[in-house]
Amino acid sequence: MANERNRIITIANQKGGVGKTTTAINLATALAAIGERVLIIDLDPQGNASTGLGIGRRDRACSSYDVLVGERSIGEAALQTAVPNLFIVPSTMDLLGLEMEIAQRGDRAFRLRQALQTEEAFAYSYILLDCPPSFNLLTVNAMAAAHSVLVPLQCEFFALEGLSQLLETVDEVRRTVNPSLDIQGIVLTMYDSRNNLAQQVVNDVREHLGEKVYHTLIPRNVRVSEAPSYGKPAILYDLKCAGSQAYLQLASEVIQRERRRKIAA
Repeated sequence: MANERNRIITIANQKGGVGKTTTAINLATALAAIGERVLIIDLDPQGNASTGLGIGRRDRACSSYDVLVGERSIGEAALQTAVPNLFIVPSTMDLLGLEMEIAQRGDRAFRLRQALQTEEAFAYSYILLDCPPSFNLLTVNAMAAAHSVLVPLQCEFFALEGLSQLLETVDEVRRTVNPSLDIQGIVLTMYDSRNNLAQQVVNDVREHLGEKVYHTLIPRNVRVSEAPSYGKPAILYDLKCAGSQAYLQLASEVIQRERRRKIAA
């Protein structure tokens, strides 16, 4: 069970191309901008979150792989990004071999949880876990370590089908490794107000999931798409663009939900 001294949020969707890494980077940047100390752990072998925050391949001497196999601590692996208060444990292609390496270990689903039960990890108020677009041992480790799951959902025809699969996955993780795992919220991404289908998806998701869906809609935005090629979050690349403003609103919603959760507890 995740410790309550910080807030650990897994950002996951088994479908690729839904804005998962973009959401991780920009939500983390927005939280850091309002004074939170934030850590991203890049668990995707492609390493897009690391690249999107300007961490080159040569700078990843220590990675999330090293943390998961127990060779490095969170403190040793975390790198300061160009964003004040924002740190990242980068990813390398070594993660591709992790499942084979630890498959026979009894604690294989809890490697990340163990690494995060340390004073180094408690120094961050938010830890965001960026998962690969599949349900594998890396995603299981992320969900086993987290308090909650934030789901980016693209405003497209098959969105609800993919969401139902992910919710089944969360239920399975609850039953087997993390009974306290909660759905932090569903964030609708790549929204195009000119597209009638996009609005229909928004209406359907809100009808099915109600308050679990964030009010903020993340729009399709060229500046958000351009930002990773410059190694910057969109919020740093172009603060005034519609995408950046949406992620700032999302961060505000995340914090408001956290405050309500603490009051309710």
